[in-house]
Amino acid sequence: MALTGKVTTELGIYTSASKFFNLFAKQLHHVQNVTDRIHEGKMHHGDDWHDTETIKHWTYTIDGKVTTCKESIEVLDEENKSITFNLFEGDVEQHYKILKINLQVIDKENGGAITKWTVEYEKVNESVEPPYGYLDYLTKVTKDVDDHLLKA
Repeated sequence: MALTGKVTTELGIYTSASKFFNLFAKQLHHVQNVTDRIHEGKMHHGDDWHDTETIKHWTYTIDGKVTTCKESIEVLDEENKSITFNLFEGDVEQHYKILKINLQVIDKENGGAITKWTVEYEKVNESVEPPYGYLDYLTKVTKDVDDHLLKA
């Protein structure tokens, strides 16, 4: 069994790609107010939530368990509406040496958009399962954010 891999999910949303992407790229601190999957997000190091040098501390629920980690933005590509988050320390490091989450949002021709979430990982050992719980978490967050943005 491989220690590294990627798991992906694609979800259709009603919100435009730019509106959905901008919440994560320019208003990340608001995500915790939009979904009950995130219990708390706060600055750990730095002043700007969207700077690649800034480190945030998150508390959220994965597979029914409260989970903590630190996170930084590794890549922010506004032109392609893509952002990659690097998750580390806390509960994450007990299972994964590497855990990166990429979001890409693509407009659909008839309105709305497609969100593509890719979780790249390296497990600490073979007994650790791939991070499928993160796909479930990201699916729920995507639906909550889409619903929120439609009401806004």
